[in-house]
Parts: sequence; structure tokens; C-alpha cells
Amino acid sequence: MQHFGDLDPATEEQLRLNNFEGKFDVKEFVGSISERLITQSKGSSGPFDPKPFIRTFEAVVDKLISVRKDVQAKTEQMEKSVRVAEREYSKKMADLNRGFEAVGSSFSTMESKMNEVGRTAVRIGEQLESIHVERQRAQAAHDLINYYNQFSRGDTSRLDALKKEGREGRSQVAVILRRLTTVAREVDLPSADKTRENIDKYCEKFEKDMIYLFDRCYRKGDPKLMHHCAQTLLDFNGGASCVQIYVNQHDFFMNKVRDTANHSDDLLWNTVSKPDEIPPKTESGLVELFGEIRATVAQESQIVQAVFPNPPFVMQVFLQRVFAQSIQQYMEQLLTKGSSLSDLAYLRILQLVHNQTSNLVEDLKAHELPSITPSKSSLEISEFRRVLSGALTVSGTSTTSVVSAMLENAMAELFVPYIEGQKYLDRESKSLGELYAGLLANFTRYHMRMQKGKSSMFDRMVDRLGAAAANTTTSGGSSTSAQAAALIMRYGGISSERMQDKTLEDTVREEDGLLSIDVAEKMLKWHAEAVGRCVELTSQNDVPKNTFILLRVLAEAIGAAYLETAIDSAIARLEVADPKLEPSLQPLEVLRSVDLICHLWQQYTNMALFPLAASSVTIRREMTIFNNQTVSRTEGAANTLIQRITDAIITWLSLQLLKQKKNDFKPRNDDLSFARVNTEPCVTCCEILEKVRDAAIQNISGKNREAFLTEIGVSFHSLLLDHLRKFPVSATGGLMLAKDLKSYQDTVASFNIPALHERFEFIRQLGNVFLVRPEILKSYITENYLGRIDSALLKPYLAQRSDWGQFETRFNENVDVEDVATDIASRGLKDRFKMAKLGTMVKDLEGLKLGEGISMGIPSGFTGSFSIAGRGLNNNNA
Repeated sequence: MQHFGDLDPATEEQLRLNNFEGKFDVKEFVGSISERLITQSKGSSGPFDPKPFIRTFEAVVDKLISVRKDVQAKTEQMEKSVRVAEREYSKKMADLNRGFEAVGSSFSTMESKMNEVGRTAVRIGEQLESIHVERQRAQAAHDLINYYNQFSRGDTSRLDALKKEGREGRSQVAVILRRLTTVAREVDLPSADKTRENIDKYCEKFEKDMIYLFDRCYRKGDPKLMHHCAQTLLDFNGGASCVQIYVNQHDFFMNKVRDTANHSDDLLWNTVSKPDEIPPKTESGLVELFGEIRATVAQESQIVQAVFPNPPFVMQVFLQRVFAQSIQQYMEQLLTKGSSLSDLAYLRILQLVHNQTSNLVEDLKAHELPSITPSKSSLEISEFRRVLSGALTVSGTSTTSVVSAMLENAMAELFVPYIEGQKYLDRESKSLGELYAGLLANFTRYHMRMQKGKSSMFDRMVDRLGAAAANTTTSGGSSTSAQAAALIMRYGGISSERMQDKTLEDTVREEDGLLSIDVAEKMLKWHAEAVGRCVELTSQNDVPKNTFILLRVLAEAIGAAYLETAIDSAIARLEVADPKLEPSLQPLEVLRSVDLICHLWQQYTNMALFPLAASSVTIRREMTIFNNQTVSRTEGAANTLIQRITDAIITWLSLQLLKQKKNDFKPRNDDLSFARVNTEPCVTCCEILEKVRDAAIQNISGKNREAFLTEIGVSFHSLLLDHLRKFPVSATGGLMLAKDLKSYQDTVASFNIPALHERFEFIRQLGNVFLVRPEILKSYITENYLGRIDSALLKPYLAQRSDWGQFETRFNENVDVEDVATDIASRGLKDRFKMAKLGTMVKDLEGLKLGEGISMGIPSGFTGSFSIAGRGLNNNNA
């Protein structure tokens, strides 16, 4: 085995202990040891000899084992040393803890003693303070008695000397005099009156001297001495006198004399009375005035804080003067000029001023002045007030919102004379009434002119407006809707007393009497402006009530004076029209306009007015009921009009059918008969039906159109049933009749009403009984629609066949006996239908389903109700 001494120096160097400290890499260690051996092996020419490697590595391992033993021995020795050191450290820490505990205990004892001493000192301090306060009170009372005795003797030398000592002396004199004034009121001695009089005279002289000094400093621009005077007067009597001098002599009030003539705004005054023009937002003179106020207040807020000890109070007095003098005077000038033009001008100017003043108030709130800490003199006063009651209250402090509250109150007081009670709303209603009356003047005169000399169709409208105009509130004043109705009657030239005798000289045009969407939009636009103005100017709690009042004004104008007037006029024209002439379908255009305007009106009401009443459930419900009643009244008038139109059309159709010649369906010349397509009554009836269809499609929509055309078709169906019983029909005439019935069917089919299709198919099949051969007639009338009708009821129609006499006996013999197994209900119906008219039977079958879903119901009269879309809340009419 190779010994350690056999290792080369480089290897021994690598086996030193310090090489194994820190970062150690085994591969590098083995490589460094074998590097020299590998070099020698490569240099040898013989085969590889492992012995040098074995000897070297054995020696290295032995050396490493030796090193490990040395390291273990050192580690054990160090561990022993550490354990000894730890025991010594623990012992030392225990000694230190005992020392700290002893020190903490000493400090606790000392703290307890200090707290006891502190409490004793506090008690002594309180006693000293109490003694000091008592001494101050005694000294103050002593001095006060001395001063009082001096005043009783008429001696003021001591106060005069104190007053000449400067600012501090004047401040002390102010406090003493205020206290003396309080004492003098309470003293009851024989000479008290004379003493009180001397004190009052001296106080008056002192106040005059201080005010004079303040005024002189104000003119010189000495803020420090002004502050001293203001503080002294504040301690003396609250300082109101110097505040008044400061405000009264301010340049803003002394030099500014305003008049509307100096700020002529031609554009505003030329357009403010025109309802179609946009309401003005500014007025040049008002803008200039408010600009000066903003600049002045911004400057004064700094000066007041520097001069006065109570700046919020001073700013309050200054701003009150601004509102009461400058703003109110100019506002009255503007409103006077607006009132001389029109009520609309007055209201727009009132809104303009309110809006601009609101903006001014918000801007002035930015100059809110902070609270002021009471001065030393104020503290002394408080101390003395605890001794003597009845001391003067000193405005040395203020809340942080005093100026803001004052501004809100000043603005409210500024507008109270114009909006209190019903003043504003009455004027708003009067303005709307005048505007509506002027807008509808030609419309109203046209409808009156058209009815001149006849039984007045305006009776209902005039009675309604007259009753509204005569309506008064419980307080005795006219209501707003009554005022609107009265204005509409006056401007429209309507007088309930002399309406029949009034002569209308004004020229009216046809278009003046037509309903117009543009006119309705104007009325709603003007109303929306009035409502917006009402929301801005009146209290939020009054908005629902005021909105309801303005809704009544609108309903009187657009409902009674506009829509119902046009409807009543159309009804009157239909009533006096010549029934021998073709009826005019122009009233359908009136219905279309009524429907559109009513829809627009109700959309406006639902979207703009009802939300404003959301805060009051009661008023909202009343508005809904009133609105629905108003619209129902308009719908009722429209129903009456459409019924009159229907009656006129049916009357005309009946007259045309009466023109049917006796031999139209029994011609002599067959060639001529075949050359003719339809008879003259058929052509005329089809033409009027087509006109009615086109007019209905153009002017009526939805369920209203369906109900109207259904009524026309059903009534014409009944006319044809009676018509076919009156004329004999030959074989050739049967072809003519079939052509006529086909034309009727095709025309009515263009109505696109399914119920009418079945009725006129029945009419066509009934007409075919004149075409079929006698031998198949019996089987024909037992099929299709005819099979559902008792054959006995068809005999009046069969009797009109020209060959009926030839086979009547045979036909009657071959009639089948009623089947015993027939349903009892059906037999009961047939027993009931043994009557002369087929139309009556069909009416009795109303609502009864025959066959495969076929209804032959015929309504009696006009059952459809004309309804207006977009009605008030909780109303779902189609």
C-alpha cells in the first residue's frame, strides 16, 4: 500500500482540509487526482498498468479517512464548547430578567405615586380656577358698581380716559357699557332712572363715535381699523349699525340705476309673445345685472372676511339687499313689460328670470363663508353672562350654511308674489285658453257658418263649453278649465246667449274647418311648454295637482272645442243631407283625423303628464278616470258619426235597389239581354260599395274598419234577401241575376271579411235556384248552404221562377216528410222558422254554427264600437 508520503505534492495539497470547505465537486476532485496518472499512462509504450492508479487512490482514501477523523474530533470539541456557552448564556439571561422585573416594579410604584400627585394637582387647579373665576366675577361686579356709581354722579372721566387708550381701551369700554346697560335695567333705586338715562346717552354717543370712525376708515380704505370698529361694535351691541352703514354706502347700490330702456333686447320682445317661437333663455339687461352681482359678491366675500368678525351675517345682509333692491326692481320692470304684451310673454319672462336667478343662487353659494371662532372679548362676555342674566346675544359665530339658506329663502320670497295660491296657475290656464282660442278661431267660425240658419249642431258643444265657463270653484273663483272654456267661446265668436243672432262677417275657407295634425301638434307643444314651466316654478308637492288642472284645460280645447266640434259638424251635415243623393264619404276622413289626433294626444298624456302625478296616487287615479271619460266621450261621438255614415250608405243602397225594373230579370229580347253585363242598380251599388271600401281602407284601421265593413256587408246582405223576393226571373233573366249576384259577391269579397264571404256565397247559391232545371231543383236546394234552410222558407224565392206554375204541384208532392229521427233541437228550430221571411230566419240563427264551422249570425244595428288607440292607463281598447 502506498503511504501518504508517496503522494506527490500536488495531490497532498488537494487533500488539505480547507479545500473541502465551501463548494466541493467530487468529479473535479477525482479528475485532478487522476490527471497526472493518466498522462503517465499515455506516455508509457507498454500495456495499461492499473497499479499506479490503485496505489494513488488507496493512499488518497487513507488520507481522506484521516481527515474525517480529525474533523469529527474538532466537531465534538466545538459542540462541547457550545453547550458550555449556552448554559452560561441562559444563566446570564435569567439574571437580566430578574433585574428588569425589579426595575419595572420600581417604575410602577413611581407611576402610581405620580398619578396620585397629578390628581392632587388637578384638584388644586380646579379650586384655583374656581377661585379665579369667583375673583373675576367679584372684580367685574366691583368695577361695574364703580362705573354705575360714577354714572349716577354724572362722572364719565374714567371711561373717557379708558376710551383714549386706543383700540384695547375702546374694546373694554364697549364691553363695560353693554354690561352697564344690562345692570341699569335691573336696578331699582330712587336715582336709577337718571343713571339709566346717563348710561343710555353715553352709549349713544359711544356708538356714534365708533360709527363715525368706521365710516371714516371705510372712506379711507383702512381694513384693519374697520375691523377694530366692527369688532368693538359687535361686542357693544351686535354690530348691526356698522353693517348697515357698510351695505347702504356700497357703490353697487349707490351708483347702479337700471331701467329696461337701457337694455333694449328687440329680438326677445319681438318673439316672446309668439307661441311657436322658442322661449327666450336670456335677457341682456338681466345677464349684465347678474354678472355685476357675481363679480361684486366675489370681491365682497374677501373684504367682508377681512373687515368683519361675523362675515356670514354681513354677507347675509348684503345679499338680502341685492335681492330686495336690485333683482326685484329689475324683475318687476321685465314682468310689467311682458304683461303689457301678453300673458304668454309674462309667463315666459317669469320663467326666464326664475331660471337665471336659480343659476345665480347656485353660483353665489360658492361664496359660503366659514364659521368664525369667538374672540377673546366674546369669551369674557360669555363668562359675565353666567353672572348677570339678560345680556345681549352676540352674533360672533355662524353655521356653515347660513348664506346658502338665506339665498334659498331670498329666492323663494322673490317669486312668492307671482306664484302663491292660484295666481300663477290661473294665468297659465288663461294664457293657454287664449292661445287655443286664437288658434281655433277660424275653425270654430267655419263650423258655425256652415250651420247658420239651421237647427244648431253646436247646441251640445256650446252647452258643454257654456257649462264649463259658468263652473266655479268652491271658493267662488272660476276654475282654470272654466276660464279656458270661456276664452274659447269668446275668441271663437260663440255666445250662448246670442249665438243664433250673431252675424259672421269674416270670410272662412274650406280648409279652416278641417282637422289638422299640425294644429294638434301645436296645441300639445304649447301645453308641454306650460307644463314644463309649471314644474319649474311651483312646488314639487303641487306638481300633480297643477298637472291635472292643465290636463283639464287641454281636454276642453282639443277634445270638446276641436275634435267633438268636427264630429258634430260632420253628423249635422249627414242629418241634413238629401237621401236621394249619393252620400258623402268625407266624414270618414274626419274619423281618420280624430283617430290620429286622439292617438297623439293620448301618447302625450301617457308619456308626459301621468309620470308627473306619480307622487300622488289619488290625483293620478283621478287623472286616469278623467282622461278615460274624456276619450270615451270622443269615442261616443265617433260611434254616432260612423253609425250615421252607415245608415246613409244603407239608405242609398236601398234606394238603388228600388230602381230595379220589374222585367230586368225577365227580358223579352234574349240577344239584348245577353249583350248587357249587369243591371243598372247592380252597377250603381257595386260602385258605391267600392267607394266605401276604398274610403274605409284609407281612413279607418284595424278592428274599426272590420266592424264598419261588416256592418255594411251584413246590412246589404239583408237588403238582397228581401230584394230577390220581389222580381220574377226567367231562364234568361236567371243569367242576368247570376251576373248581378256575382258582381255583388266579388265586390264584397274585396272587403276581406271572412264572415261576409259565407253570406254572399249563400246569396249566390240562392240565385242559382233560378238557373237549375226543375227536375234537379229539389236535390239542389238540399245541398250546400241551402240544405241547411227549411225548404218552406225558400218557396217565396222559388215562386219567382217563370216556370214555377208548371211544376209547383209536383214539387210540393215530392217534398220529403221530416225525418222522425231528426234531432229534437233541430226540429224545434224548424218549427220556429215557419215564417215568411228567410232573412228573419237567418237572424234567428245568429251565433249558431251550422255545418263545418259556418256562422250565419247577423248583428242587429251597428254593434262595432269605434275605439281610439293609445288611450289612458288601464284601457286596452284596440
